[in-house]
Amino acid sequence: MLHQEPSALVQFGPDVEPASLEVEYLSSVDLTPVEDVDLLVNTLLERLDSKDWLTVCQAFNRARQIAVFHTSSMDNILESVVILTIKALKSPRSTLCKTAIMATADFFKAYQDRMLDFLDPLLLQLLLKASQDKRFVCEEAERALLAMTTWMAPAPLLQKLKPYVSHRNPRIRAKASMCVYKSVSKLGIEGIKDFGLETLIQIAASQLNDQLPEARESARKMVMDLHAAYQKFPSYGHSLDVQNVECKQEKWEWEQFCQRQLPPRTAHAVLRVTCIAT
Repeated sequence: MLHQEPSALVQFGPDVEPASLEVEYLSSVDLTPVEDVDLLVNTLLERLDSKDWLTVCQAFNRARQIAVFHTSSMDNILESVVILTIKALKSPRSTLCKTAIMATADFFKAYQDRMLDFLDPLLLQLLLKASQDKRFVCEEAERALLAMTTWMAPAPLLQKLKPYVSHRNPRIRAKASMCVYKSVSKLGIEGIKDFGLETLIQIAASQLNDQLPEARESARKMVMDLHAAYQKFPSYGHSLDVQNVECKQEKWEWEQFCQRQLPPRTAHAVLRVTCIAT
């Protein structure tokens, strides 16, 4: 399906998008293979770095086609493409910014863990865009963050996300908390154990009383998942067959674990969540 969204601005100038101009917002399913891949790859960086923002938008659509259908063709220039994507994400032009975000989502799906090498500045921009008031940019950034958590390995991604759950901007904290929860839900029992249940419960607990409900809800769901995982850890004194463990003993051990790992008030908040749910 082809989405078109004309700019609402009517003034002309170097920093203004003309109202008569339209940019194609192609969903990933509407992308098609390209014919002359080598030619496109050879000119892609130049067009992505153009001073004409419409040329850059068109180049991002081409980059998406290459990433989706001719993935390896962009291997040698992937880092440069990501750098120019970050540049576009910083643009005040919402249309250009949205086009770059859509490209980012396709890059995550196509290149997956290879994107980890370039993720730090890219992640910050996506969190910023997902936290802004322009809805059509914000929603696109949220979809890109979802693609990131879907296609990238959760453990290394969590390491990248950790600093942002304590960011001074509450909106960024909320978006980061959502990503952390989605990544943790992909870890599985062994993955949680390897990453460190202690570290994860501290991250989740820190967001239970956050300023924004989005952060609190992600933290609450994460606490519940970690509690369920804890019950299946034989290394924490549990049988693999949870049914053979007395309910009171389970609750006592979980309470002791939380009190060892967390400050008293924070531990109380975690225990309140798990007690209400059980």
